[in-house]
Amino acid sequence: MSEEITHSLSAQDCLVGLMIAISASDENIHTAQLVKIETAVNNLPVFADYDVDRMNVVARTVFDLFEQEDGLDALFGLIRENLPERLFETAYALSCDVAAADGMLHEAELRLLEEIRYELNIDRLHAAAIERGARARHMTL
Repeated sequence: MSEEITHSLSAQDCLVGLMIAISASDENIHTAQLVKIETAVNNLPVFADYDVDRMNVVARTVFDLFEQEDGLDALFGLIRENLPERLFETAYALSCDVAAADGMLHEAELRLLEEIRYELNIDRLHAAAIERGARARHMTL
């Protein structure tokens, strides 16, 4: 990855990148997950001034990183460099919502959520509350 891309990620790009990463983690991006990402970007206050055209650049960056041997480590490095710590729980909540959007949590998604918790140092109790909220929002009859 070029230095230009490394230094050009905004906090919103980081949030989008994690949502894309969790969606792509099981190598099958579901429509419900894409809709969840789009809905989050279009409606949440944290994305109020986000240029949605950046989503393609961020997606390409995530996919390029996933093709590299240490790509996940590089992704987390970018996240830690460019995402303010006060948004770490927001990042985890968005990731949980995207993972739950299709009604199933696959093993790869669960592993990546665990990695996100670790890399962003999300307290276990806070993580459980965030996960419970995501589960409640995505229940079906």
